[in-house]
Formats: sequence, structure tokens, C-alpha cells
Amino acid sequence: MWSRLKPQPSNLRAWQFGLLAALFVFWHVMTKPGLVPPLMFENDRQAAFFFGEPLKVFARIWTWFVGDADIYRHLAITLVETLLAFGIGAVTGLFAGLWLALSPMASALLEPYIKALNSMPRIILAPIFAVWFGLGIGSKVALGVTLVFFIVFFNVYQGVKEVSPVVLANARMLGAGRQQLLRHVYLPSATSWVFSSLHTSVGLAFVGAVVGEYLGSSQGVGYLILQAEGTFDINTVMAGILVLTAFALVLDAAVGRIERRLMKWQPRAAETGSEPRTL
Repeated sequence: MWSRLKPQPSNLRAWQFGLLAALFVFWHVMTKPGLVPPLMFENDRQAAFFFGEPLKVFARIWTWFVGDADIYRHLAITLVETLLAFGIGAVTGLFAGLWLALSPMASALLEPYIKALNSMPRIILAPIFAVWFGLGIGSKVALGVTLVFFIVFFNVYQGVKEVSPVVLANARMLGAGRQQLLRHVYLPSATSWVFSSLHTSVGLAFVGAVVGEYLGSSQGVGYLILQAEGTFDINTVMAGILVLTAFALVLDAAVGRIERRLMKWQPRAAETGSEPRTL
């Protein structure tokens, strides 16, 4: 009987939701005045002040979506900024990675500059983008693009570089031209790397949008969080974080669904007996 309750593929989802529920229960117990003695704080109200109370956080989310229903305009702005940054950054990173991976001279010439740009803390560019593109969507998208681009670029570049020389030699022996090599050898080799980078880039696209809204905006979920921080309303801050996290997971799930449809040719770990590759 106990073996059936252990985590396994058939009940993995239930375990995941159970762990999430346990985390929220722990959060509630540790921040509810009077339930536990204060540990690091002078009184039992300070924990709620610093970490919020989950019931009040959920009440804030309910008010946003159902009660006042005033978050949709802000959420739409943030999602548009995120999707634009994600799409533009992914496409430009894909083409730039392919181009440099297939152009050794251009790669050698531009390598130090690309490394310098990648090592730059790109969050500090947000005020500059606000000056260049204004306080509208453009500055938020530009910041998100800089965060997404390099993740996709380096993964595509590495994926193309790791193409098997034996496969390339065999394709050339069969008369494959440059376009055929790109379509049938290089792109399939880089596809798994691309999707691995896209899963990472989803969160970074949200970071670019929200940080841009912090620095100057009159709408967006980042703006709501900033307003709440100004009044020390930790419950609204936590509600905004939970909302952004939920939508980031939805977007990541959409990327995963596209990945499964496009990667049907790739053998699964369960079929090959090997562990999935991680970067």
C-alpha cells in the first residue's frame, strides 16, 4: 500500500500539487499571528509584515481578477511586452547563432565583442532604453530582447558547432548542398538546444518587461507591484509575483507543447534508456 503512495509517474502530478499546498500551509502557519511563537522577530506581527499572509494574497488576486477585475489591462500590457521581447529575441538569436556558427571568419572577428556584450549587466541598460525609446512599450521590449537574445544565440551557436563531422561528411558525399545541409543537418542538431534556451528565456522576457515597468510606466503588473512597494503593501507585492509566475509557467508550457510537436523524431529517454540531456 505504501509503495503506491510513493512518487511515481502515475501520481507525480498529485505529489507536485501536494508539495505546493504544503508550502502555502507552511507560509500561512509561519505568518499568522498567534499560531507559532516568533523566532527571528520581536513579535508575531513582523513575520506577516515582511512575508505577507497567503490568505490576504489570494484575496488580493481574487479582487484583481473577479472582484474589481481591474488587472486585465495591466496584465495585457505586461504580456504584450513579454511576448514581443521573447519573439524578437528568440528569432534574432536564432539567425545570429546560425550565421556566426556557419561563418568562421565572422565568428573569429566578432567573438570578443559578443563576449563583452554578454558579460555586461544588461539590466543597467533599462534607463538608457527609456531615454531612447520613451516610457512606452518600446523600452520594455528592448530590455527584454537583450536578455533573451544571448541565451538563444549561444545555444544555437553551440548546437550547430556540435554537429557530428561524420554526419556532415556523409551528407556531402551524398551531394547535399549548403541549403540542404542547413535544413537537414544543422537545424535538427540545433533544435533541441534552441528549445532548451527558450524555456530559460521565458522568465527573462518577463524580467525585462517588469524591470522596465519599474523604472517608468503608468500601467503593467510591474507598475502595480511598484505602487504596492511604495506603501509597504507586501501582500499585493506577493500577489503580483504569483500572477507573473503563473503566466510565466503558462508560456513555458506552451513552448514545451510546441517542442513536443516539433521533436517527435527525437527518441525519448524512456525509449533509449538514457537520461535526458541538461545544460
